[in-house]
Amino acid sequence: MVAQKTTDLVIKRVFDAPREAVWKAWTDPESMKKWWGPENFTCPTAKLDVRVGGKMLLCMRDPDGNDYWSTGIFQEIVPYEKLVFTDSFADAEGNVVPASHYGMSGIPMELLVTITFEDLGGKTRMTLIHSGFPEGEHKDGARDGWSTSLEKLEKSLMV
Repeated sequence: MVAQKTTDLVIKRVFDAPREAVWKAWTDPESMKKWWGPENFTCPTAKLDVRVGGKMLLCMRDPDGNDYWSTGIFQEIVPYEKLVFTDSFADAEGNVVPASHYGMSGIPMELLVTITFEDLGGKTRMTLIHSGFPEGEHKDGARDGWSTSLEKLEKSLMV
């Protein structure tokens, strides 16, 4: 029996901040602008309609001024415990576009992100599962991007 390769990217991290603060970083647009995107990227736009069926539209800007838009729809929300949303590349108006729009290939049109928040008595264990990536460079790149984004999130919680 051959084990099937997983397409889930799983990142676990403990933040030295209360669960409510980590939740707010994910659900408040102004908070998200402080940390969304890999190292050296900024987030000039974050629109979040945090309700089941609500949309998000996020922009990551690289150091050269190139914008990379993403959109998603909230699938499940359990306040302070769980967020589930779709994840797709988008244009500035929020229309889903293929990865080729940004010069990439081999990434599905829609991925799924599940984030859980666990209270550790003043600290928070966050588990992020980004599902649907094919094995290889894009999954590795996403892991690197999430890791540096979460470092920025950690710094934003210290302010």
